[in-house]
Amino acid sequence: MDQTVGISIVGLPPDFGQWDDLLALIRRAFAYMDGVIDPPSSAHLLTADGLGEKAKRETGFLAIENGRVVGCIFALERARDFYVGKLSVEPELQGKGIGTLLMRAVEDLAGERGKDAIELQTRIELTANHAAFARLGFRETERTAHAGYDRPTSITMRKVLS
Repeated sequence: MDQTVGISIVGLPPDFGQWDDLLALIRRAFAYMDGVIDPPSSAHLLTADGLGEKAKRETGFLAIENGRVVGCIFALERARDFYVGKLSVEPELQGKGIGTLLMRAVEDLAGERGKDAIELQTRIELTANHAAFARLGFRETERTAHAGYDRPTSITMRKVLS
């Protein structure tokens, strides 16, 4: 049975004004990483105003259930691809396919814009995320280190679109 019945994916409206609520959603979705990843998540550095600025540079999508925002994703258009960031789903709704729907919205956008891939980064420690993204067709392309670290801290994953 489709667990995403009742979920709609919409483009972030130009007049969106619920930045504080969206920030809170992102922080709830990323909270499980606290104490697990090093360095800490960049979600801690986000502000409501910063999200508004991000939305001016990137394309955002929202997952809506019964009028409530339950997920989001941002996609930065680059020369040949889109870079995906801040994929967030309410913790109690994770694992029900909402993230897949949000990712599909970015794939559709990439196709419409003639891009051949989408790319993301996930932290080394988040092995469940690596597996989830692999199931969506992403493959590891690179390991990188945050500034000041002498070991890899992130994995770059890429999905080539057909």
